[in-house]
Amino acid sequence: MPRPASRVSRRRHHRRWLHIILMIVVILLIGIIIYGINVYNATKNAANEMYTNHSERASALIRDKKPISILLLGIDTGAEGRIDRGNSDTMIVVTLNPQQKTTTMVSIPRDLLAQMIGMKKTNVQKINAAYNIGGSKMAKATVAKLLATPINYYATVNMGALEKIVNAVGGVTIDSKFNIQAGNIKITKGKNHLNGKAALAYTRMRYQDPEGDYGRQKRQQQVIKVIIHKLVSINSLTHYQKILNSISSSVRTDLNFNDMIGIAKNYRICSQTIDSDHIQGTGAMINGSSYQIASNDELNRVSKKLRKQLDLKPIKLNNAETRLNDANPNYFLDPKLYDYDTFGYDETYYSYTNYADHSSNTEQTDTTTNEQTNITTMQ
Repeated sequence: MPRPASRVSRRRHHRRWLHIILMIVVILLIGIIIYGINVYNATKNAANEMYTNHSERASALIRDKKPISILLLGIDTGAEGRIDRGNSDTMIVVTLNPQQKTTTMVSIPRDLLAQMIGMKKTNVQKINAAYNIGGSKMAKATVAKLLATPINYYATVNMGALEKIVNAVGGVTIDSKFNIQAGNIKITKGKNHLNGKAALAYTRMRYQDPEGDYGRQKRQQQVIKVIIHKLVSINSLTHYQKILNSISSSVRTDLNFNDMIGIAKNYRICSQTIDSDHIQGTGAMINGSSYQIASNDELNRVSKKLRKQLDLKPIKLNNAETRLNDANPNYFLDPKLYDYDTFGYDETYYSYTNYADHSSNTEQTDTTTNEQTNITTMQ
């Protein structure tokens, strides 16, 4: 069923703003990983403002110095006066492994087809809708089931914080692969020093990039790395407090203060090596809208990588996404010739009200343990 034109126009505007996940990584890694306990003690009030709820089981992982995972969500709440929950237009799974001394970032395409975990009725749609339908709990459960990877924590950010954080650290220097024109902002191929406004333009742009949304994901992770490394050189507690306080109202997380202290003690070494990756999909038109479909090989590759970072053995995925792929063998032979059939499990037409209608049809799902339980699957 075609989407209403009003929804399409609004969605395009929201895509331009991108709602960069960068600030979340900074919130979680500044001070927590890089600075340490004393610095974060001085900013406890800001940490408490960001905090929502947490799991004792996830906290136990930090106390025991085990690898952890965090789902980073950039949401479009606040755009054009919106007051609804908003989609998570940027999604990155971050793992921290103190034994391997590594951080891994895996970007998830916003349009990736996925089952909404926690709904009473099986429903597949764009993965960025999970947060809108069921909040952080559904977003965590959906990603966990998609990749058979436990998601221990989450953090969300709405737009508005990127310019503040970039300006607060004195701008960022990036190496652009091509020229970018965004309004009156021009970024030339090669090295550029960007202020907050220019950094936002650099990370939100998609249509001028030959790789489209995938290129945008790479630029997001590029800027994340630059900011993390630049923050290492900041030695002023006052400066750090100013940064955190200025953006704390834009961030929500279930990392409580004690969790952050534990990360400061046990995980700061993870910032030394940061590995970037993404889930690669193939374009498909479903129910009148553009989706990304990830093959079973690709989903299993990413699952194996993340599980290895969490010290978990690899498993072969068996979920709604892999079963739908198995039921569409011709599509992967030539996506231009064959449609992708969801067999009626996609009922979404993306109006402003359909998320509210779906949100009452959800179940609570536990995603905090090292293996997922009680997750609805496609029959």
